[in-house]
Amino acid sequence: MSADLQTPYESGNHNQTTTWEQCIAFYQRLAERFPAILHFSQIGVSDAGVPIHAGVVSADGVFDREQIALEKRPVFFNNNGIHPGEPEGIDACMALVRDFCIEPGRLARLGRTVFLFIPIYNVDGCHNRQDTSRVNQDGPVMFGFRGNSLHLDLNRDFIKCDSLNAQVFNQFFTAWDPDVMVDTHTSNGADYPYTMTLIHTQADKLGAGPGQFLRQTMLPAIYQNMAQRGWPTCPYVNPILESPDQGIEEFLETARFSTGYAALHHTIGFMPETHMLKPFADRYASMRALVEVVLDFTVSHAAQIQQLRDAARQFGKTRSHWPVSWQRDDERASTVNFKGYAACHRPSILGDYSRLYYDKNQTWEKPIPYYNHFKEAVVVRSPVAYVVPQQWRAAIERLQWNGVEFERLSANKTVQAQSYQIRSVQSRAHPYEGHMFHDEMVLDAVIGQHQLREGDVWIPLNQEQARYVVETLEPQAHDSFFRWGFFNSVLEKKEAYSDYVFEDLAAELLQTEPELNAQFNAWKLVHPELLTDQSAVLDFIFTHCQRFAEPEWRRYPVLAIFE
Repeated sequence: MSADLQTPYESGNHNQTTTWEQCIAFYQRLAERFPAILHFSQIGVSDAGVPIHAGVVSADGVFDREQIALEKRPVFFNNNGIHPGEPEGIDACMALVRDFCIEPGRLARLGRTVFLFIPIYNVDGCHNRQDTSRVNQDGPVMFGFRGNSLHLDLNRDFIKCDSLNAQVFNQFFTAWDPDVMVDTHTSNGADYPYTMTLIHTQADKLGAGPGQFLRQTMLPAIYQNMAQRGWPTCPYVNPILESPDQGIEEFLETARFSTGYAALHHTIGFMPETHMLKPFADRYASMRALVEVVLDFTVSHAAQIQQLRDAARQFGKTRSHWPVSWQRDDERASTVNFKGYAACHRPSILGDYSRLYYDKNQTWEKPIPYYNHFKEAVVVRSPVAYVVPQQWRAAIERLQWNGVEFERLSANKTVQAQSYQIRSVQSRAHPYEGHMFHDEMVLDAVIGQHQLREGDVWIPLNQEQARYVVETLEPQAHDSFFRWGFFNSVLEKKEAYSDYVFEDLAAELLQTEPELNAQFNAWKLVHPELLTDQSAVLDFIFTHCQRFAEPEWRRYPVLAIFE
């Protein structure tokens, strides 16, 4: 093999990862030399102005996205470098694409399937190159950083889309509509013999058809083929308690993560997590094996996967109820045969406490509890349509980026609709990915008359993107727009009072509004200690009275139409 076809990993001592410049130049050389096999181009720019690229490998020279969609050709998508400090997928993809170009037999096995890839997604983080930020990781000698130039973790950004990367990705993913995705990562946590562990789209969340296929057919085949290639693989090691021997649970990947986002589009997603403490060469080899194994399965089962995805979309058009929140089902624990190291404790040399360590001289293999089922925690009735008032532009933009069909009203109209009155919200004490994320909420569903304006957005739910619509617009969904703070301004009451003026008026209100008086008396019984606090007393009366009510305050602005 000529030197210009070798990757930096291959030309070094197998403990190097590519730079962004080396990576992009490598693919550009391949595309120039093999134009009938590889198409490589820029799809956007990052927040720091760095180009983001993507490539398409085709066995018959068809690269046009619209033609590929028209011919219903299978699409396999490999995303790399979302966390550039976890780079083995970046290097493995380079070698795999090169081998498609120079090995006719390998290329021919793709058949009608196209291999779609993003070589480095977090291009800003890839440029932030050092050898210090990955505390527990064995190699490579230099690597990128987890955060992008806005200090965002891009694997938490797929719904809120604070980064330009995520905005590009939403549109790119929706346009290509991949059938299967592999997003490459390195894990941390417990120690164990496996080099490769696997997160996948949670099967219960994925739905009856695709979920059952994933659990009963696809995963067993992947695990079997990985073992045959010399890389025994286990589910992602997410211990219930301190160590794996006490049991593990499946990772509930909500829509902020790549696999959870993919599920909104009915794409089967995988997030392989190689083990941080294994040598980089082993992590690289196991990652390449995993991508090839999932690709081979996709090629051989493409028709069935596409049929299941189509059926899930058709079901979504007419389903009567939608689960929007899930929780672990403790009554449906299964087991997984696991190889582990003994979890031990010894006194710390740093302080007066006992610390955990794993004794690699004491190995074990046994079935352990595996909680891989989740049950519906919150289910909502499916409306005929949602209405998003036109002023909420950020939400509407994201719906557009994800292919949601909607129309803008051509005239004002009055409708009967359901709205949510937000009784309370509990947010995180500290910023999470740049937002004060809303963890808990109490809502009241209220049916009433609402005035819609010309230009407001009417979103029918009888469409293929129904799942994305429901899981972003229903406030209680795990990663709804509301939880990420898109509608925070409605949580703020806009008018206030002067206490010396309102004191007399408050007494009058208690006389003229019997319901307010009853609420105030109940409040006094529960909070007698607050009766000495003028602000607390007047605030209660002001915020609960009808005379000075603000209808928009704490009213979620998205409406649900049921008739």
